[in-house]
Amino acid sequence: MNSQFQWLIFDADDTLFDYAYGERNALETTFREFGLPFDARALELYRDINHQLWLRFEKREITGAQIRAERFTKLFAALAQREPPGLAERFIDHLAEQTTLIQGACELVRTLQCTYRLAVITNGMARVQQPRMAQSLLAPYISELIISDQVGAAKPAPEIFDYAFARMGNPPRERVIIIGDSLTSDMQGGVNYGIATCWYNPAHQPRPPQLPLTYEIHALRELIPLLTTEN
Repeated sequence: MNSQFQWLIFDADDTLFDYAYGERNALETTFREFGLPFDARALELYRDINHQLWLRFEKREITGAQIRAERFTKLFAALAQREPPGLAERFIDHLAEQTTLIQGACELVRTLQCTYRLAVITNGMARVQQPRMAQSLLAPYISELIISDQVGAAKPAPEIFDYAFARMGNPPRERVIIIGDSLTSDMQGGVNYGIATCWYNPAHQPRPPQLPLTYEIHALRELIPLLTTEN
């Protein structure tokens, strides 16, 4: 057994939670609730707008409150429609209900918690992430849930890792690894903080040469043999 790591830090969305499914479901439910047509174009526009706003959030250019305010303003402007009052808040309510996991996520964390301590660091909103985690099958196995909305800093900023490490009892950095799908937040944050990284890359995207990643996996099931193989 490889005893190098004591703590495993996971990203939440698109690493453990099937965010793409949950996002679509929440958006469609919200549109239907307000009597609005929902189609692939609306989803694509929303995802592009939301993605660009979250990238700006990672760079500390905007706040989480601005994301909540601007994404639907921009979306309905692009759709040439009037934004219904209260729609943005109802979307958050419905997003908080989405607990569908990536295939194999529950089995993975249930197995790993027997050997390692598990934490989640997410660049998300507490109103969404806290109820999702509490209602999910992952809840019994996660020791620490760190949410950028509550910390006041987001991955890749070192402040959120400082906060997480304090909650984790300040383990040696060489005993910690972060597992996530995002190069800009999870992997860049881990590299900057001096901890091991494992890029979850199910789409087999090209590995960026400028980012020195420690490991790469294409399916969650690959993590266990990676961790249990002697280096």
